[in-house]
Amino acid sequence: MLGEYRISGRRAQEIAASVERGVGSGELPPGHVLPPMRELAAQLEVNPNTVAAAYRTLRERGVIETAGRRGSRIRPRPASTARGSMRVEAPPGVRDLGDGSPDPALLPRLGEAFASVAKAYDREPGLYGQAAVDPEFAALARAAMDADGVPAGPVAATSGSLDAIERVLSAHLRPGDQVAVEDPGWGGLLDLVPALGMRPVPMALDDDGPFPDALEAALRAGARAVVITDRAQNPTGATVSQDRAGRLRAVLARHPDVLLIEDDHGHAIVDQPLYPLAGSTGRWAFVRSVAKAYGPDLRVAVLTGDAVTVDRVAGRQRLGPGWVSRLLQRTVVHLWITGAVDSREVARSYARRRDALVRALAERGVEAYGRSGMNVWVPVSDETGAVARLLQAGWAVAPGARFRIAAPQAVRITVSPLTDADLGPLADAVAQAAGPARPLSYG
Repeated sequence: MLGEYRISGRRAQEIAASVERGVGSGELPPGHVLPPMRELAAQLEVNPNTVAAAYRTLRERGVIETAGRRGSRIRPRPASTARGSMRVEAPPGVRDLGDGSPDPALLPRLGEAFASVAKAYDREPGLYGQAAVDPEFAALARAAMDADGVPAGPVAATSGSLDAIERVLSAHLRPGDQVAVEDPGWGGLLDLVPALGMRPVPMALDDDGPFPDALEAALRAGARAVVITDRAQNPTGATVSQDRAGRLRAVLARHPDVLLIEDDHGHAIVDQPLYPLAGSTGRWAFVRSVAKAYGPDLRVAVLTGDAVTVDRVAGRQRLGPGWVSRLLQRTVVHLWITGAVDSREVARSYARRRDALVRALAERGVEAYGRSGMNVWVPVSDETGAVARLLQAGWAVAPGARFRIAAPQAVRITVSPLTDADLGPLADAVAQAAGPARPLSYG
């Protein structure tokens, strides 16, 4: 089963190192099944507990995965391999619709905000020992969440949504634990979970969010945490509807010990109402980033949750970066107070382009999805071929493989760079590249 490669070692760390050498050399390729622990212990003449400790170390490092009676096997790909590396580089003359960035014309100018904050900083510099979260930042963020029905909870600041999700998962889960994730879903999250040594459990979804049955199945299968996007889900644009939220809350209420993480990805860029799920379980976290509405380089996100979760996140944060720059927090406060972003206009702008593209594709017999946000998800019969044909036609799109686990093939189109004149030519190119029409569900 292991070919010519022989695992060696007498201690757990030596055995683990031997397996890692085999993976590094390619002699233990992805998917290769390792010997049962007792069998390997007999071969190496060591205690089975020693092999068990070695396998545990390998799981925690993301080298192997264990699937019950099917045994332990080398992971299909290294946990550090970023799905972002699957992006298609747009050569000169090709329009890039694959990077997922917001429209720069809709982002606020930061010069005045930075100047104002810097001037105040000159009068009162930030020093060690000050509160990690700027009081005005916390108050404004909390007031906005109160208005949207997010349950009461303390506020923390993190370096973006993914940073928040990583810290919350690490605060409660351990390597080997299962995490229910949307499929298709955010590529960064689909990379993060295995990078932490955890196992993603896919949940199918439609325009209204994850299917309640899919959530129930994931939790019954042993998922200890679930991550759900409330609005403008990346890549599909799904938004959790009022009816779906009620049904999801009912499922979560039957599993009160599960950790719920909500990512309000569409905050300030969509006009869809928020129906939060928080409070359905004992442990929960709710995250909002400023990246999409105010600019990706403002690495600030708001995190709230139950007191234990936020306290654990803040405590661990103090032992690392300490805090998110209060200069950045104050800059965001300035942008909020001055109304630097007209959220309704931003939502209308993205909706106009997104809806127009979905309609143009429908007129050409192509089903596409994009209920909110800045992306359109297009099922295709041959993902690789569709990406290549679109590239030849002058359009670079994101391959669906960046966002899928078990979901059908598709491509993601970001509408941020599109003009009215682009819609017809782009829809024609997608129709020619997409292949036969697919069913209505992308789950």
